[in-house]
Amino acid sequence: MEFLNDMALFVEVVKARSFRGAADIIGMPNSTLSRRISALEKTIGLRLLHRTTRKIELTEAGQIYYERCKRIVDEAKLAHEQLGEMLSQPSGVLRASLPVDFAVTYMAPLIAEFARLYPGIVFDFDLTSRRVDLVSEPFDVAIRIGEPENSQLIARPLAVLPVYLYASPRYLDRSGEPAEPADLAHHECLGIMKASTWTLHDGAHTTKVSIGSRFTLNSVGMICRLAALDMGIIMMLEKIVADDLASGRLRRVLPQWHGAPVSVYAVTETRLLPAKTQHFIKFLQEHLGRV
Repeated sequence: MEFLNDMALFVEVVKARSFRGAADIIGMPNSTLSRRISALEKTIGLRLLHRTTRKIELTEAGQIYYERCKRIVDEAKLAHEQLGEMLSQPSGVLRASLPVDFAVTYMAPLIAEFARLYPGIVFDFDLTSRRVDLVSEPFDVAIRIGEPENSQLIARPLAVLPVYLYASPRYLDRSGEPAEPADLAHHECLGIMKASTWTLHDGAHTTKVSIGSRFTLNSVGMICRLAALDMGIIMMLEKIVADDLASGRLRRVLPQWHGAPVSVYAVTETRLLPAKTQHFIKFLQEHLGRV
């Protein structure tokens, strides 16, 4: 399809009325430009220009070709300008899959800010714990916590978030405050699903501790709520419990220890993304770790 580029070069030569003038405008060597136009004439099989030492003139075929090419080039420029406008103010429906508790407790302020910045975007969010199929389902992007599983999908890192231990002051008054990780074996530890161990780090050491609880849970929101209701110790993303920390319902436990940081990714089925999706991912990359 190189002849399409040569068409645009031909239009510039005619508009400048010389190869040298067009070459200066385009930023291409005069000899290269002349060679490209000669190749175009050879491809078409007709002479388009009469060349003299001082100027160029269109042949009859060249005049017809120029009028058609100019319209095509102008349409192409307009298309690029319109796409540029879409990139600056994207629009359309953004369909995204979001993890329920993370979206409600952590992402909601960001989504509200993004919506104010881009009023042309309409949002269709699916908040679910299941991993949607980005190939067969009509989602533009999925926000996922933890390492991506499907290597065929495109995963863009958004943030790495810290994880700490928390409990309510009343629980700690009642049950005592752990002084070291091994003490957690004697506490109610609210883990996700049927987790039986937690791995903790203090910068120099790593230890794995056994945990136990009367509750088996698959909801981060429920785990945090029970912890705030004095039911045990949790290991959680700092941002998810920010409100409970600010209100005093929860506080840090074993502050020198922490869990493994959690990675957050934007996952898409393709690298070729519409402007609305590009802007959403870029916005999250810039803001997600700073909420």
